[in-house]
Amino acid sequence: LFHHRDLVRHGRGQLPPGAPQRPPGQRWVWMNFESPSNSPGLRGWGGLFNWTMSYRLDSDVFVPYGALQAARTQGPGRLVPPRKTKLAAWVISHWNEEHARVRYYRQLQKYLPVDVYGAQGLALKEGGVVGTVSEYKFYLAFENSQHTDYITEKLWRNAFEAGAVPVVLGPRRANYELFVPPDSFIHVDDFSSPRKLAVYLKFLDRNPQSYRRYFAWREKYDVHIASFWDDHYCRVCEALQAAGDDQVKTVQNLASWFES
Repeated sequence: LFHHRDLVRHGRGQLPPGAPQRPPGQRWVWMNFESPSNSPGLRGWGGLFNWTMSYRLDSDVFVPYGALQAARTQGPGRLVPPRKTKLAAWVISHWNEEHARVRYYRQLQKYLPVDVYGAQGLALKEGGVVGTVSEYKFYLAFENSQHTDYITEKLWRNAFEAGAVPVVLGPRRANYELFVPPDSFIHVDDFSSPRKLAVYLKFLDRNPQSYRRYFAWREKYDVHIASFWDDHYCRVCEALQAAGDDQVKTVQNLASWFES
């Protein structure tokens, strides 16, 4: 496994001796879980790796940040929506005024009070992100960049695990719906303006029955958060066993594929 960030940091000179030669049948796997916007140095790695491992659904080894799994026990009484005392929260560690998420927040906060934690706001409570967000009805699961399948822990851990309804800004709604039910989240693209989104969130705040609909999916599913790097090692081992002695391919256009 070759982690992209380390490849860029150390360069080709730190690859195993004799690269790109390797024992016949050995798979070299390029691994990356950052978005293309945060993956410098993508060029120049074509024709070197056999497989890709990332959050992209079309990776050779697909390992998302999280996933829904069928619950062992199902039914309407399986999960009661947690009691909430606050409205909306956002945790952000890397503040950049040029990012779409910050620009959207600047408009939204004119119409909706949002408690901001992290780089530009409040300190997280003792329970960390999940413990802090669990007190809120809504969480701004805003990705740092918008790319195909790039749906990170902001949705899976910060919102779902904390029991908050995620308000997402990332890839298109249809992309989210490949992984989670359409009524499990609120997409900013569903509204013509931040003001109209704020109006809708305030409506849900005043109407508990409508708000609870965003928890209906929890009657059937549990949330699995990927464990870095245990899940990744297991997935690549499973892929190797499934591939057997099949002919080894080579990824010729790594940058073009990942940036598409």
